[in-house]
Amino acid sequence: MPYPRKLLNPHEEVAVDLHPHWWYYAKPVAVLVASIGFGILTLVVTDSGTRLRNIMGWLSLIFLVLTILWLIGRYMKWATTNFVITSDRLIFRQGVVAKQGVEIPLERVNTVHFSQSVFERMVGAGDLVIESGGEDGQQRFTDIRQPDRVQREIHTQMEENEKRRFTMPSGGGTDVASQLEKLEGMLERGTLSAAEFQAQKDKLLGS
Repeated sequence: MPYPRKLLNPHEEVAVDLHPHWWYYAKPVAVLVASIGFGILTLVVTDSGTRLRNIMGWLSLIFLVLTILWLIGRYMKWATTNFVITSDRLIFRQGVVAKQGVEIPLERVNTVHFSQSVFERMVGAGDLVIESGGEDGQQRFTDIRQPDRVQREIHTQMEENEKRRFTMPSGGGTDVASQLEKLEGMLERGTLSAAEFQAQKDKLLGS
C-alpha cells in the first residue's frame, strides 16, 4: 500500500515511496521450498500405509502450513512497510495492526551512508544508515531497493529543501502561512519540541 496522503503536510510532495526489496521474502520462501521438499521426500522414501509415513506426513503438513502462515505474515508486513522521501522529511512506517515509525526532517539529516554485500549488489538491495541531529542520532534501514539511488535522491531533496527554506518570495504571506502549517504538523507529531517550534515560528514572523 502507498503511504497515506492524508498524513502529508500541506504542499508536501512524495519523491520516493518504497516497500522493502523482494529479498525480504528470502527466508520464508527458502523454508517453504524445504517444506515442500520434505513432503516429496516423505512420499518417496516411505511405504504407503506405514506408521512412519503417517508420522512424517503429518510433520510435513504441519511444517508446510506453518511456513505458509509465515509467508502470509511476511507479506502483510511488507505491504504495510514504507520508506518515504518527501520534499520535507524522511519517513519510515510499518505495522499491520500496531503502527510504528520514524520521521526525520531533511534539515536535520547530517550524513547518509549505504552498504551492500556482493550478493546484495547483484540483486539490487542494501542498507541505509542515516545520521541526524535528532535524539535518535543514527537510524539503520534494511532491505532498501537500490540504496545508492535512494541516497542520491535524499541529497537532491535536501538541496531543494534548503533552497526553499532560505528563499522567501516577495509578498510571501501565503508562504509564511504554509510554513506555519508545516511547523504545527511537526509539533503535533512530536518531530519538533515546543521550544523548537516557537523558535522557528519567531524566525518566520520576523520576531
